Amino acid sequence: MRRTTTVGEIDADVLAYTAGQDRVLDLALVEADCMGTAAHAAMLARVPVTPPLLTADDARRIAAELAGLADEARQGRFKITLADQDVHLAVERRLTDKLGDIGKRVHVCRSRNDQVAVDMRLFAKERLLEAVSAASVLARTLLTLARRHKKVPMVGRTHMQPAMPSSVGVWASAWAEGLLDDIELLKAAYDLNNQCPLGSAASYGVPLPIDRQLVSDLLGFAKPVHNVLHANQARGKVESVILSALGQVMLTLSRLAQDVILFSMPEFGYFRLPQEFTTGSSIMPQKRNPDVLELVRAKAAKVLAHASLVADIIRAAPSGYNRDVQETKAPFLEGVDITIASLRILPPLMAGLQVDRAALRRAFSPDVFATDRALELVTGGMPFRDAYHQVKATLGEGAAQDPDRALAAKTHLGAPAGLDFAALATRAKHADSWATRERRRHEKCRDRLLAPLAPRSHKSGLNS
Repeated sequence: MRRTTTVGEIDADVLAYTAGQDRVLDLALVEADCMGTAAHAAMLARVPVTPPLLTADDARRIAAELAGLADEARQGRFKITLADQDVHLAVERRLTDKLGDIGKRVHVCRSRNDQVAVDMRLFAKERLLEAVSAASVLARTLLTLARRHKKVPMVGRTHMQPAMPSSVGVWASAWAEGLLDDIELLKAAYDLNNQCPLGSAASYGVPLPIDRQLVSDLLGFAKPVHNVLHANQARGKVESVILSALGQVMLTLSRLAQDVILFSMPEFGYFRLPQEFTTGSSIMPQKRNPDVLELVRAKAAKVLAHASLVADIIRAAPSGYNRDVQETKAPFLEGVDITIASLRILPPLMAGLQVDRAALRRAFSPDVFATDRALELVTGGMPFRDAYHQVKATLGEGAAQDPDRALAAKTHLGAPAGLDFAALATRAKHADSWATRERRRHEKCRDRLLAPLAPRSHKSGLNS
């Protein structure tokens, strides 16, 4: 039998159902909401109307209270109740409790729709920058591995079958370059996200001369989203784009993980995993299992599924705000967390990977050199198709060749003896420098909005 208890005018069951997970998920958005509210208050204090919507002193008092509230949230002491429903009403309730009528004024000219939109974009800015930095670290780790073993022969494979002579340098730096390409996708997602929706209100603007450009500048966005309707209904679409970019990162990590699992099997023995990144068996004493790498594969599937889920949630939504987008928050937050955690777990694993040079050399059978032999015949004047058939007809008759000589002969760009490690390292360095610059810009905006009247402990916390 259903309960009929109500909270105010809302049925308790309806409130719980519509609030969903926001009371928990929104704890990740408290600082973003405080930033957005501080910028909005500063703008309201400049709106040329009489009487003023807020005074300059009102805006300063609001900022000071928000600074303390953000500090509480970092310490895990800020709570969002079911009556609050979400972070936006929880913050407004706190401001009203502390500042009375001043707190009641902060919501003028905005809606929870554009509040959550700006919160998600501010949150995404920080987390995308973390992802870029973490991807850069992993790319540099892989390049270090590639440089250290650049001349170590490794059988190149297609269809998992022995194909042509290659090297550990080619193998490891291929994954590094893949990550560097993924970083470009993250940066593109960052640029799309780096627009301020605040001031669009419920999607249709307000009949007061607010300054959306000022709010965008105060929050450190590149520009405001122009169209007020688009500003709100882009929510979900932006999250889907970000998750798709993160999904490409996870695709790279998953395939790298699969390779390391395969090539560290006793049947290959090319690599040995650092013991601290393996787990044992509850029944088999000899087992050391690549659980971290297996979980990377599974987590990649989750991020890709989350990107698809978010897109599917919004695919049939009509124009304007629809409550459907609330269900995009959980998969988005989890997808971001999974990707960053995966990027951070792999550098020490790859740095500790042991390369068995003898096992790698033992894998070279005469057949691996078949294509090289055909090309040698071509350089003597034989048409390639004739050389191809001649070598194919005599497979198994040739003696094993020297893999070192085979690698040394491949000097063109990107081949085993033509790898430009410096150029790849420069790309990784530039990506990390870009993320550092953007992060500092964001932190300066945050500090200007929240730090001026904050307690000393809050300011030191921001700079730590």
